[in-house]
Amino acid sequence: MAGWTADRIPDQEGRIAVVTGANSGLGLVTATELARHGARVVLAVRNTAAGEEAARRMGGDVEVRELDLASLDSVRAFAANLAADHPAVDLLVNNAGLVLLGPRRTTADGFELHIGTNMLGHFALTGLLLDQLEAAKEPRVVSLSSITHKNAHLDFDDLMSERGYGAASAYGRSKLATTVFGIELDRRLRAAGSPVVSTLAHPGLTRTNLTPRAWEHRGRLGRVIAWAGLLVTQPVEQGALPQLRAATDPGVRGGQFFGPSGLGETRGRVTGARLGREAADPVVGRRLWAVAEELTGVGYL
Repeated sequence: MAGWTADRIPDQEGRIAVVTGANSGLGLVTATELARHGARVVLAVRNTAAGEEAARRMGGDVEVRELDLASLDSVRAFAANLAADHPAVDLLVNNAGLVLLGPRRTTADGFELHIGTNMLGHFALTGLLLDQLEAAKEPRVVSLSSITHKNAHLDFDDLMSERGYGAASAYGRSKLATTVFGIELDRRLRAAGSPVVSTLAHPGLTRTNLTPRAWEHRGRLGRVIAWAGLLVTQPVEQGALPQLRAATDPGVRGGQFFGPSGLGETRGRVTGARLGREAADPVVGRRLWAVAEELTGVGYL
């Protein structure tokens, strides 16, 4: 497939890269390529045993650290321990995410599980690591969006889906929130004169274990639906390219958004992706930022 490939990643020697959810799927491919190109990669994972196994398969300069994005205590502990060992962090890839199609669930802090894990956990993590990022040379933050963000809406009167819950809509809302966060982060970094660059990417429809896990509670029919859906997706190695380009391409500017080029941005070579209208709205960005600071207790910029 023509276009940008992982072979175009420049030398990452001497750079510290943190990848959340790096033990499988998009995160594993991203971490593997960064390590292959010379970075010291921190696998920030909830399951450290799976992380250690992934690190053994990857090779390279890799370390595994525990991070549960569904717990603000875990996020704070991870950030403090990382800062003690790495005063400068060059790259943060906010990759981890979940989609669960069962009943409504909450994080350790009482947030609806999708938005609490996919967005609020990463919001807090980014803020807690901002000093380390600003201490690095050409630092960058990548936020992982989804094409589902374009059809989602942030209802600030029911952000935690307490009045009405649908798993698919909660996932889409969490990815819209993540996208709004990445764009608003860019605005604020620019206004503050920070050296940190905020970029975004989405993988289109990609063959990972996210969909099978989402459907696993639906029994045999759910498993059949999940695996049938995987037949129309692209390989995970292709799906990871947008976030790898966002993370490493020297020409990337703050606020740029990358995704697949073909079939409604579901698959294909890497290109500039289109933001949904709500994701690009600075009024929504400011409001979500204020809410995220209040909910997480992490204020920055």
